[in-house]
Amino acid sequence: MVDFETRLSSVVGDSAKKLQKAFGHRTVGDLIRHYPRRYVDLEHPDSFDDLEPGQTVAFVATVVDVKKLPFRNNRRKFRVVVTLTDGRATMEAVFFNQYAVAKTPVGSQQLLSGEVSVYQGRLQLASPHMRELPPGKTLADLGRGGAAIPIYPAGGGLTTWEVERAVHLALDVVDVFPEPIPDAVRREHGLLDAATAYEYVHRPRRRADWVEARRRLRFEEAFEIQAVFARRRSDTAQRRAVPRPGREDGIRSAFVERLPFSLTEGQSRVAAEISADLADTRPMHRLLQGEVGSGKTIVALLAMLQVVDSGGQAALLAPTEVLATQHQRSIERMLGDLAKGGMLGGADEATRVRLLTGSMSAKSRRQSLLDIASGEAGIVVGTHALLEETVQFADLGLVVIDEQHRFGVEQRAALSDRAAAVDGVHPHVLVMTATPIPRTIAMTVFGDLEVSTLRELPAGRQAIQTNVVPVAEHPTWLDRAWQRVHEEVEKGRQVYVVVSRIGDAESDDDVEPPADEEERRPAVGLVEMAEALGEGPLAGLRLGRLHGRMPPEEKDAVMSAFAAGDLDVLVATTVVEVGVDVPNATMMIIMDADRFGVSQLHQLRGRVGRGSHPGLCLLVTGSPAGTPARQRLAAVAASADGFELSRLDVELRREGDVLGVRQSGVRSSLRLLSVVRDEDVIAAAREAATAALASDDVPADLEASIRRLEESERAEYLERA
Repeated sequence: MVDFETRLSSVVGDSAKKLQKAFGHRTVGDLIRHYPRRYVDLEHPDSFDDLEPGQTVAFVATVVDVKKLPFRNNRRKFRVVVTLTDGRATMEAVFFNQYAVAKTPVGSQQLLSGEVSVYQGRLQLASPHMRELPPGKTLADLGRGGAAIPIYPAGGGLTTWEVERAVHLALDVVDVFPEPIPDAVRREHGLLDAATAYEYVHRPRRRADWVEARRRLRFEEAFEIQAVFARRRSDTAQRRAVPRPGREDGIRSAFVERLPFSLTEGQSRVAAEISADLADTRPMHRLLQGEVGSGKTIVALLAMLQVVDSGGQAALLAPTEVLATQHQRSIERMLGDLAKGGMLGGADEATRVRLLTGSMSAKSRRQSLLDIASGEAGIVVGTHALLEETVQFADLGLVVIDEQHRFGVEQRAALSDRAAAVDGVHPHVLVMTATPIPRTIAMTVFGDLEVSTLRELPAGRQAIQTNVVPVAEHPTWLDRAWQRVHEEVEKGRQVYVVVSRIGDAESDDDVEPPADEEERRPAVGLVEMAEALGEGPLAGLRLGRLHGRMPPEEKDAVMSAFAAGDLDVLVATTVVEVGVDVPNATMMIIMDADRFGVSQLHQLRGRVGRGSHPGLCLLVTGSPAGTPARQRLAAVAASADGFELSRLDVELRREGDVLGVRQSGVRSSLRLLSVVRDEDVIAAAREAATAALASDDVPADLEASIRRLEESERAEYLERA
């Protein structure tokens, strides 16, 4: 019997090694779930007249010219420009370093599939799939009697056509198709059965076939993920936690009375939600998301103080030493004498705030560990050092994880799991993110967490003006930007200059080259930028440098100097993206802004305008007008709404990046489901999965799917994120 768990090599022979190397496929199921990216619709083929930038197309055209062009800066690399005609108009397809394409015969008929882009004002296809039609054959001949030709994700030396052959071999021999969706759910939503869906998605006879097949398989992906979350929520409901209700005359009440401002309506509402969770016997699992500057730290601090009032401890886990140190100082500053428990001048109800990082001196580390173990430290702020086995809490009641996406799976779970291992009682968990998350992302990535959202900004937050500085068209605008820096400094204010890399030795491999890659200039590095500014347009100003590779004590010294006003300009990498709070900083210049994502740009500019003066953010770019990069920057400049920009960011990025693949280390498990477009599907699947698991009739294939996801690295991310 051949099923989805059968090893691929027993079905496709030698192709199995290529498929595993290219895509990680090991089983027949892996291959059959390798769905077509798109289809050549033989009933409605595309023509040159209808092409638009960003459109994914497939058509047949005749080759009229082939040119092999070397790059000016690297003679070993080249591009092949193939000029095509549909009989009425012409367009170009460009390929990089492909010798076989350079031998394409002029006059041959080619089937092409790819995304339309713009280069030097003209439409083109960049690195499309291309397949020659045999002499005398028509497009219909390739359809094998069907209405479409599937185009598969290719790579690793495998073409879409070779993948197609392997998939058909597997389909022909499979005896059993898994069916994780209960029959009642399939009937309710009008879904195909699994065997028909797999046949139709790979070998459609008409357009309706692949449309219905993809609808079924898209729902299945959402259903399986939501089933994992439903099981997780059920398991969480069975866990025990120590209630932390706080007390009316404790440190939390004293802190609120001293606040020089009133909480926003949103802060009060979210603080009440969290307070109720902390008083429950079930452990809280809540995500706190909010706009840049919306006051998440105050809300988290109120939760920590409630736990301290209840006799417990709270741990705040930050991803970097810079951010951990900032949090510790900020909390101590806000608490004042309430942070001096047992010290001279401390308030009666005071606690202690302790910092624990990997770079601390042995003496400081020893004192922090003692205060944590004894319970003297009610609030502990730290980096990954908090996760070490030597760190023992007296009574850990709350774990706050800041910027959760910066932590690996096991790191995020370590504190909570270790605390629960003592007596089976779990601490409450509050996860914070400064990147607003669309509802679909929250349901798909944080489906086992309750979500609280802060949208409004506290009174007094200043507006941030954002402008694009296109140096390719207006090189003098950058000169004016440096003049503006001097003007800000003369007013007694401070400025950030942000770069995307540290120096020449750092790789930019994570930046995808555009179609016109020979024209792209390397990103400016921090080292050369700081030197050039100090000797040139910013000569005479006090410049500092900050990046992630500096020794911790140097980073702390630089940030302290900038916060104290001893530096005029801080040239930094994205280490200042979150948590850094210098109210006197009013201006930020982001170099090579096109190298950053939309949400990242929004986070960065949130570092200015935090005091009594408006902020200014300048996005410097060398990208030409009309390119996607420029459109992205224009969107950031036009909107201050982080939630609107976060949705745009999701639309522009690959699903895998959105769902944390870079944290989990594996490919996204999503193949057809889009967390951008399929909100209704995800919501329906969540409701159906919750009901299915609550019933007595859970299909064996659904249990197997849950186990498969739970056992994978991907499931670990879903569980702990």
